[in-house]
Amino acid sequence: MDIPPVHLPTLLRHPDDLFDKLSALKTEFARKKSLIDSQLRAGLRDQLETTQSGMTHLSDSQKTLQSIKEEMIKIDKIASESQNQITGTDFATINLVSQAHRNFNAVETMRRNLEGFAERVAEVEEMLREDEADYEAMPNLLRVHYELTRLRNIRDDAMEQISRGDDPGLRVTLEDYFERLDGVVRVFDERIELIAMSLITLVQAENESLVVRFALIVEAEEKSDQRVMALQEALKDHREIATRFQSITDGAKTVRGYKERFLECIKDAAAPQFEKSRQEFMEDPGGLEKSLRWYFNDLNTVRLGMEQKQLMPRKWKIFKTWAVIFHQMMHDFLIGIVEDPETSSSHTLEIVGWPEKYYRKMLKLGFKQEELGVQVIDNRETELVRDFRQLIIKFLDEWIDRIWAAERKDFAERGVDGGNLETDEYGYFRNKNLIDLWRMLREQLEAAANSKRADVVEGVVDAIFQRLRQRQQAWQKMLEDESARYENSITGDLEGFQPLQDWLVATANDQIACIDDNEEEGRLAYLSDFRKKFSPLVTPQYMDRAEAEVTTLRDGYVDLSTWCMAKFASLVFSVDFRTVMPDFFTPKWYTTTHMARMIATFEEYVSDYRMVLHHSLVDIFIEIFADELLVRYLGSVRNKGAKFRRVDNFQDKIFDDLSTAFEFFNSLPNPEVGNAIKETWRVTEAFLGLLTAEKEQIPDTFAGFKTSYWDLQISWVEAVLRSRDDFERSMLNAVKARAAQMDVVRGPETIMSKVK
Repeated sequence: MDIPPVHLPTLLRHPDDLFDKLSALKTEFARKKSLIDSQLRAGLRDQLETTQSGMTHLSDSQKTLQSIKEEMIKIDKIASESQNQITGTDFATINLVSQAHRNFNAVETMRRNLEGFAERVAEVEEMLREDEADYEAMPNLLRVHYELTRLRNIRDDAMEQISRGDDPGLRVTLEDYFERLDGVVRVFDERIELIAMSLITLVQAENESLVVRFALIVEAEEKSDQRVMALQEALKDHREIATRFQSITDGAKTVRGYKERFLECIKDAAAPQFEKSRQEFMEDPGGLEKSLRWYFNDLNTVRLGMEQKQLMPRKWKIFKTWAVIFHQMMHDFLIGIVEDPETSSSHTLEIVGWPEKYYRKMLKLGFKQEELGVQVIDNRETELVRDFRQLIIKFLDEWIDRIWAAERKDFAERGVDGGNLETDEYGYFRNKNLIDLWRMLREQLEAAANSKRADVVEGVVDAIFQRLRQRQQAWQKMLEDESARYENSITGDLEGFQPLQDWLVATANDQIACIDDNEEEGRLAYLSDFRKKFSPLVTPQYMDRAEAEVTTLRDGYVDLSTWCMAKFASLVFSVDFRTVMPDFFTPKWYTTTHMARMIATFEEYVSDYRMVLHHSLVDIFIEIFADELLVRYLGSVRNKGAKFRRVDNFQDKIFDDLSTAFEFFNSLPNPEVGNAIKETWRVTEAFLGLLTAEKEQIPDTFAGFKTSYWDLQISWVEAVLRSRDDFERSMLNAVKARAAQMDVVRGPETIMSKVK
């Protein structure tokens, strides 16, 4: 019933785990609770049976003690009556004569025994030599045991009597005299151990006679040991009474432990088999069941050959005894492999799946799990599975860390020739490590699949999902931090700027490569291929959640690729157009052609990157740039010195800027993209309306603007109004009053949400 402690921080590492793993944890803990309950019930039943048996024995003992007490009272009464019938002098004389007679008989018996001792030992040696010539039958086994028992009893009696004397020399003499017997006993014990170690083989060879004789010897020794232990217990508790009966305690004086040695021999005989199984298993992790076939064959031999044929005493319950010993050895065998540092993950996984097969086989032999004692691997299945899963995740993290370190190094050294990038078969810029990343992810998935356990695969797939999301975030942060260096640069140092733009393009391409399935060529993108490979390995319940994870990742790739294009456009304005944008709507603006120069610069970018940027991103890049240009253009009303004077004919200048932009939009290869951009730029009409409307009409103009663009920000409207040369505070108050009266319906985000 030993169960490893449960560490919630390990089981619930992330907030999502509370929802994702709660059901599985409930099921797992319910299973463990059921197992513990069954073990407790079995233990309680065994304890009740033991208690009942103990109470029965206690009751019988009380009856026996009462009977002995009554008999002793009778003896004492008879003795008292006898003493009363005899005078004191006569009784003492009779008692002295009686003791002398008993001592004389004891001495005479000991003399005869010692005189014939050597001859009897020689006879036993001869019988042992005869048995040595016929190991399979050992016809003299019982006679040898009988004679040895008598000889050992003679030796024990002699040694006990000599120990009461004060002459150590006599003890040494007797020990030398009995030394020959010790050698014979050693030979006999070796024969007994040999039989005990070979019982399975003897039963399989149908040598039942030798097995039965062995059992008779062990049973006799067991009874002798019980008698000795009972006498020793009596000597401790009733020393005064026991000393009166020392002369009648014939038989063995010490515990010889044949029964215990027999049980140890069961272990010793199985140990080489387990060691052989271990070697075979370490060479072939998939062959655990095959390597342990002997285990169940031996137990079946005990059941059919010993238990059913009653070759052993019934009270031994030899089959259950054998099974319990074997079960403990199986437990130690498996735990030893699990805790061996050299054990591979494949061996551990095979052991994790073994208990179910093991208990199914033991049930066929007649044993329920709770009858065998400790769980065969200490209920460590969940722990071992988690450790194996964590091992794969550890390798996963190590690989990802190495790849990320290489990517960061390449990015930091992007100024070298080629910018540390490569091109794919379509000529698109690509990161050199993306292929290695997905190959490594497939390898980790295959390692999890080798476990043939859905929970392992699901845990690894979860980890991969998480790491892929983290990579998206890490890439965006790294590019963001590096871009900020140029956006916030005061010195204008542009070293590494153009390679940074290349990396933004390559990163955007990488994201599309992860999700762009080529249906015409029948080629799946990395993410779809990964999904296809793990789908058959997980449960349907997990697959429902995995679909949501795949969708989230797919959206993340789209978002990151779009972000890269937006950051590219932002860098163009922050670096290339840094000196241009502050001039818009200022007096200098009227004499410049900044819009034409900006459009020309962007056309060059599109021309330069069209062949190395994924085709699906070209139109997105143009749309992002057009939106960014519009946002920056409208936001220029906040430029220092921005002012619209009617005498300057600003409407014609704005129209000129817009005409230049629309001319570019009309020239785009994809008319749909051009039309969509022009539709977005229609917001400039409302912008122009705020600039040209009469003071009284401004609230209505604002209302129309706000109705079309619900996310129009009042702070920007205020900046526009302040840029008019006829601005008055009342104009702004009127707009705010109208804004308070309007009930605007919110809709999809418009371009004006970006204009601050």
